Amino acid sequence: MPKLAAPVQKAAKSGRARRVREPFELAGKTIPAGQRRIVDIPLSMMSDHTPATLSVQVIHGKRDGPTIFVSAAIHGDEVLGVEIIRRLGRLAALRRISGTLLLVPIVNSFGFIGHSRYLPDRRDLNRSFPGNVNGSLASRLAHLFLTHVVQRCDCGIDLHTAAIQRNNLPQARVDLKDKEARKLAEAFEPPVILNASLREGSLRAAASQLGIPVVVFEAGEALRFNEFAVRVGVTGVLKVLRHMNMVAKSTVKSGNKKIRKTPVATKSVWLRATDGGLLRTRHDIGDYVREGDILGLISDPFGDRETEVLATKDGLIICAATIPLVNQGDALFHIAFLSEAAASDASIEAIEGEIESNPIFEYDDL
Repeated sequence: MPKLAAPVQKAAKSGRARRVREPFELAGKTIPAGQRRIVDIPLSMMSDHTPATLSVQVIHGKRDGPTIFVSAAIHGDEVLGVEIIRRLGRLAALRRISGTLLLVPIVNSFGFIGHSRYLPDRRDLNRSFPGNVNGSLASRLAHLFLTHVVQRCDCGIDLHTAAIQRNNLPQARVDLKDKEARKLAEAFEPPVILNASLREGSLRAAASQLGIPVVVFEAGEALRFNEFAVRVGVTGVLKVLRHMNMVAKSTVKSGNKKIRKTPVATKSVWLRATDGGLLRTRHDIGDYVREGDILGLISDPFGDRETEVLATKDGLIICAATIPLVNQGDALFHIAFLSEAAASDASIEAIEGEIESNPIFEYDDL
């Protein structure tokens, strides 16, 4: 897209010329510096003749700076990120932003409306990138999001939750080999950072091919809100914006590094059910467990058979199943390999005080 010439106007009192920042153009819409606007990018026509769009709120600051996107609901049932973006957009700090912020609360509107992870064609949008303008519905949406939003940005934050019937401890996921993505994750200051290799077809992989670092924030459950996870998400995004010099340093408090340092897990393992039945858990997300600890018991409905679920490594539980009905092979517990000392900095108790005392939530009416 060709750049517009930067107009120049004189300052009222001093007479000195000052540069007015170029407007931001998206899908044929123009957003002047210092303004925000919601742009609906056409995608398709639904079967009932309702137009489907990708809606983006553009917050275009008066001062120069980077362009960053924050997206949610790539999986349509992962609604917690939608709430994070809603609260983020209401903060006074964004009125004085430097650079440009693109907020995309609902990427997969089809799944969002249908309370489904997937699109109507049963494809996973986060396995459909970079997409194709002439491909399936998922492929077209992936292409639209990548070309109109991601490619316009210097970096991005993609908000997710656990899959249905699981619960995630708030965490950031990046490929630790990507130094810029790791810096973003560290700036976010989540309870824990998890090394996650790039997966073919994912947004992260497609963005990486374009040289655009993306950090994924995972927290909570599908189709559920979690106040603690929402607040960790809002403060984390603000910390990244502060790291990018887009908002004032005083906008959000940083954790005391001498007290809490974000632990980084290079490896993790899923523990799966070796039998079907009813699961009774003894541990939950945020718990530190040792190899051999009993995490839960699987029993048949008559109580004649009982199988122990044992920890295979020392580490921190970062995800756990939320329903007692399990089948053989079901994922039950996700354990990040961390020392007990490192895991103590990832505990909910270690972060709650910082979150609750943050001034950005002082007048939060939810």
